[in-house]
Amino acid sequence: MKNLPKFALSLIAVAAFAHANASTVTVSTGYSTAGAQKNADAYKAVVDAAVARPGVGYGSKTVASYNSLDSSSLFGSSTNIAFRSTIDFGVTAAQAGSWSFRTGVDFSQGGALFLDGVALDVGANDMWWNGNYNNSNGFLSGGSIVAAGNHTLSIYGLESCCDGYQQAQFKAGNSSFASFSSTDGLASVSPVPQPSTYAMLLVGLGLLAFTGRSSAEPVKFQA
Repeated sequence: MKNLPKFALSLIAVAAFAHANASTVTVSTGYSTAGAQKNADAYKAVVDAAVARPGVGYGSKTVASYNSLDSSSLFGSSTNIAFRSTIDFGVTAAQAGSWSFRTGVDFSQGGALFLDGVALDVGANDMWWNGNYNNSNGFLSGGSIVAAGNHTLSIYGLESCCDGYQQAQFKAGNSSFASFSSTDGLASVSPVPQPSTYAMLLVGLGLLAFTGRSSAEPVKFQA
């Protein structure tokens, strides 16, 4: 019984930090033959409409890392792609401040970059970074003052052919650029607790309460 408090605390810790230190990257695609759009909001609208009805060769998936991503490897199709990436990440008080973002893309009909619903960049040209950020017409980028809390970086693009690999990175303050991934060290987005998480918390708290009562000394009354 003496090890119950440690076990209870470990359950609480697992429940609290099960999703810690990780961004969540979700890639979604749909069929589209749309051409270049007039602004960032137009890219968002046309891509959202396409990914809402994915067909064969398209789909949605959570990936471990935003390095060397392409539609054909994930879903099959390499042409006529509406491409949307959603990156959910958290920022601690210590990390808050000036942030920079960049994404190397292959969008033959252009694309747009958003942070928390606000456009950071848009390009209507044929964009292909070819693995090098020195290709100035091949990537989307932007900066913002980022407060502590949960944030979403969204990437929208249109690709006619032939689906090259892509990357998305962040830079906090004076740090170096790093790719978003499930091990990028960023604070986790505060999730809606799952039933299993609630169960672990309740078991842990229950064990702590039980051991606390068991270890209490009985009250002695003087005659």
